[in-house]
Amino acid sequence: MVERISDATLQEKLARGDDVQVVDTRSPDAFAAGHIPGARNLPYAELADRIDDIEWAEEVVLVCQEGESSVQAGRILESYEGVDDDAVVASLSGGYDEWEYDLETA
Repeated sequence: MVERISDATLQEKLARGDDVQVVDTRSPDAFAAGHIPGARNLPYAELADRIDDIEWAEEVVLVCQEGESSVQAGRILESYEGVDDDAVVASLSGGYDEWEYDLETA
């Protein structure tokens, strides 16, 4: 089941340097306009085609604008055999609409 993670919890993990892979599922233009520092862009529409190309971490947080399509992306990722059964797959609750921390631009 795709977990939900708050922006505060994700920010704490990033500040501590935890090994968390942040994947932004928005369009490349939205990503370039501002994204969570260290995030990689993998648009939702490309996920199924590019899922094999990525080395997935033990903890993955998917992020979209509102926190809904990232849940769907998480379900796809959880069903992928290239992700360990004990890996944590999460969606940022509220997405970028509720992210209250700094963003970086491309």
